Amino acid sequence: MIHKTKGNEIRARKNEIRARYKAYREGLSDTERAARDTRICGLFLSSITYRYAKVILMYAPLDGEIDVMPIARQALAEGKTVAFPRCSKTECTMEYHIVQSPDALKSGAYGILEPSEDAPVWHPGDTGADEHPVCLVPGLVFDRAGYRVGYGKGYYDRYLSAFPGVRVGMIYADCVLPEIPRGRYDLSVDVLVTDKGVRAVHAN
Repeated sequence: MIHKTKGNEIRARKNEIRARYKAYREGLSDTERAARDTRICGLFLSSITYRYAKVILMYAPLDGEIDVMPIARQALAEGKTVAFPRCSKTECTMEYHIVQSPDALKSGAYGILEPSEDAPVWHPGDTGADEHPVCLVPGLVFDRAGYRVGYGKGYYDRYLSAFPGVRVGMIYADCVLPEIPRGRYDLSVDVLVTDKGVRAVHAN
């Protein structure tokens, strides 16, 4: 009963954070959002994390999420492997499919753009040590230790539990909090990229 109560408290607190920061993002003008997104993408593209990565796992942004499509286009132009997730609603899991162009993505689960089902799957176990895979992780909020509040479905926590590379949170600096509630299965990212800079984080 104690664990259940604590779990309910964490869930309620996360829901409050979701509502507050969804409203914050919706309040940003298109011009301000575009300028911030451009800066965040530029900072990531100039980072050592990106430079050494041969595999970039992307996400197709929902309204208000950082638009990372310029990263996908540059990575493809530089010959890196780029993959986007397909989500299974029934199992609340996802797997990444390799694409040759973001223009090939079509609306899928939850209205999110996804690769076609027959696109090649990128498996974490397929990567070699020299590929330095990177996974870009969206979120409504991150904290300074790299933990996040997303949309509450748990897709990323499930996937990242077996991901062997660098986990990179993409977020506006105003949406990084000192600390957020975390559950037993919540995972942190390794790096945060905001419109104010790139920094490694150390989960506690």
